[in-house]
This record gives sequence, C-alpha cells and structure tokens, in this order.
Amino acid sequence: MAKFRIEYSDSFSVSLEKIGANINQVCEEAMKESGEVAEKIVKNNLEAAIGNTKTESRTTGELVSSLGVSPVKVDNRDIINVKIGFKEPRRVQTAAKGKRSYREATNAMIANVLEYGKHGQPARPFMAKSKKQAQRPVEEKMKQVIDRELKKYT
Repeated sequence: MAKFRIEYSDSFSVSLEKIGANINQVCEEAMKESGEVAEKIVKNNLEAAIGNTKTESRTTGELVSSLGVSPVKVDNRDIINVKIGFKEPRRVQTAAKGKRSYREATNAMIANVLEYGKHGQPARPFMAKSKKQAQRPVEEKMKQVIDRELKKYT
C-alpha cells in the first residue's frame, strides 16, 4: 500500500481557508468569464455558417443577435452551469408566399436546421465545431480567473 504526505506552509493553509468560504464566488466568476469566451467562438462560427451559401442569403441577423449566455446557475447536484443559447421568442413572421400553412419558426428550430440540415439544404454545423474550438480557450480562461482570485486571498 502506498503512503504519501503533503506538507505546505502556514500561509498556504490560511489562504485555502479564506478561499474555502468564497469558493462559490470564485467558481461563478470563472464560469461567467469563460462563458463569454465560448459565446464569442460560437458567434463567429454561426456567422461563418450563415454566410456560407451558394445562393444569396436571406438572413435577417436575428439568429446571431439572439445568441447569448445564461446567468450562472447551480443545479440540484451542486454543479455550476452556464449555457450558451438563443433567446426566444423570435419576431412574428408572415407566411411565405404560396404556402398554405404557417408554422412559427423559433430560433432553436432555425439553429437546428442550420446545424443538421434538411431536405434540399445541406448541414452547416457550427455548434459541434464551436465545442471543439472552445474547449482549450475556455479552460485557459477559467485557470486565469481562478489564479487571479486565489491571489486575492494569499
């Protein structure tokens, strides 16, 4: 059986005690700032996906402008979350010319069609791409924020 011991200075233990009481604040700040970093990456990829069409784009810019970051929340398992998504409702639209029925499109529905495509419209994924691109910058931002906050307590 392996045995190990960690020894650290008294000043480090005092700073750990100080931050222990404020750990939720530190985590929330890290999540907030890293969410903003991820939002920029998603927005850039969304704009690139919307502009990537063979025919003239009919975009209104509403999908891009509705992208945002949710407030930091703690779920029932004490996991701190921040979400990036689209605000609803979308503006009221009129039915397309020659269409019999009209179904109001939501921002989430439009983003889903953009991500996965539909009959006659190829997929232009932006969320999966954003997830891969954002992982490292988000982790780095969280480390920076946590280090900055730790310095306040040492």
